[in-house]
Amino acid sequence: MTTISFKKFNIEAYKPGKSSFKKLKKVIKLSANESALGMSPKVKKIISNKKILLNKYPDGKSQNLRKVISKAYKCNSEKIVCGAGSDEVIQMICQLFLNPKDEVLVPEYSFLMYRIYSKIVGAKVIFAKEINFKVSVKEILKKVTKKTKIVFIANPNNPTGTYLTKKEVLYLRKKLNKKILLVIDDAYAEYMTNKDYSSGLNLFKNKNNVFILRTFSKIFGLASLRVGWGYGSKKIVDALNVIKPPFNVNGIAQLAASEALKDKTFVIKSVRHNLLYFKKLKKFLETYNIYSNSVSANFLLLNFDKCKYSAKYLYEKLKNKGIILRSTEDGYNIKNKLRLTIGSKKENLKFMGAIKQILKKWKIF
Repeated sequence: MTTISFKKFNIEAYKPGKSSFKKLKKVIKLSANESALGMSPKVKKIISNKKILLNKYPDGKSQNLRKVISKAYKCNSEKIVCGAGSDEVIQMICQLFLNPKDEVLVPEYSFLMYRIYSKIVGAKVIFAKEINFKVSVKEILKKVTKKTKIVFIANPNNPTGTYLTKKEVLYLRKKLNKKILLVIDDAYAEYMTNKDYSSGLNLFKNKNNVFILRTFSKIFGLASLRVGWGYGSKKIVDALNVIKPPFNVNGIAQLAASEALKDKTFVIKSVRHNLLYFKKLKKFLETYNIYSNSVSANFLLLNFDKCKYSAKYLYEKLKNKGIILRSTEDGYNIKNKLRLTIGSKKENLKFMGAIKQILKKWKIF
């Protein structure tokens, strides 16, 4: 029998947050940091009314979408590359910059695809220790070597929900070797209202050694359509366009993303909803000695170290009630914590009601 050989990777596959359980027909999914309010009503309307020819290939350059992005964020459309989610842009960056034995620096707890795509192309992933679950500029700089090619950070960070200030990010770029590419993932930037924060896009629109990642999966509610984009020097973007798959962003995704950017009212509404329920959930959970990060994204990292019950215990009890949170032990290797996505009003109330039932005999007043 003929055996066809193929590459074998010593990589742990990405494990997304669970979205269903066999015994339960209906679940409340609070495990994937998806939009609490869904998509913009204007997006729903245009998708329903627009005649989209599915037998035709989409615009391979996403020209109209890039123009809309350029207008919305006041940036150069020629320095934008679109992808099937920002995941694909991460993959292309790794393909473009990394060779076997190059080193990639990532924070101790960070989006898993940075390390996965880096390892696929043969690079060595180096982890920088975090301090109190916050990315440490000092620890990143300590890990830099002559082999370091890329530094990945998400700001705010996933799964910890913490962030680097504008001052800290600028300092990181200043102290890094100029030949090292700093990749800043702005996935949750729209949720940020903190005065000491600035997105990577706002800080580095004209830096040749910084590349910015953006997504439509979070505040814009288009996770299922898979659309994201990257912003960097024209030289980098031109090179990415050479290796980019043809027609990589489907026509419906391009149309929906373009319309989503035009609905600023929906974005404002989403931010207000996020702030309101972040504070309510945080205050509520603290009555049970379950603590979390300060508001910075659309999720809370719940810490059970001072709670009478463990994260695993609560995860299982909530699961039995059809409510799914993200276990941070899988992939992230963070013990005794859960990640809670801020849901709709109805979902948040059901979550709090379930917590009251589960922990009714133990509460701090």
